[in-house]
Amino acid sequence: MTINVEVGQVLEGKVTGIQPYGAFVAIDGDTQGLVHISEIMHGYVKDINEHLSVGDAVNVKVIQIDEAKGKISLSIRATEEAPKEAPKQDNTVKYNASNNESTGFNILKDKLQDWIDQTQNK
Repeated sequence: MTINVEVGQVLEGKVTGIQPYGAFVAIDGDTQGLVHISEIMHGYVKDINEHLSVGDAVNVKVIQIDEAKGKISLSIRATEEAPKEAPKQDNTVKYNASNNESTGFNILKDKLQDWIDQTQNK
């Protein structure tokens, strides 16, 4: 490592490689770090290639330095403001008592005896 890098520092880098687990980012000519897939952006990332390409300039925050192994962990999402949560939708199913005679389990109840008769006749 030729530059003095500290945890918490925000740097500009260039994406040099993309793997399924993360993106390698050069922060100078001799120093590069890894942005793990979970640190690409806020939210779920299935495919890094949908968000980054080799050669992209990105701002990264240094989140960990392992001097013994010479590895630097970086984060892109730590440099961006977290999105505000959207209001949660009510996905509960409403029970309609006025229509319960012709739907739901009543159809199964009508078929049950037919199925029992079919299995006994075999």
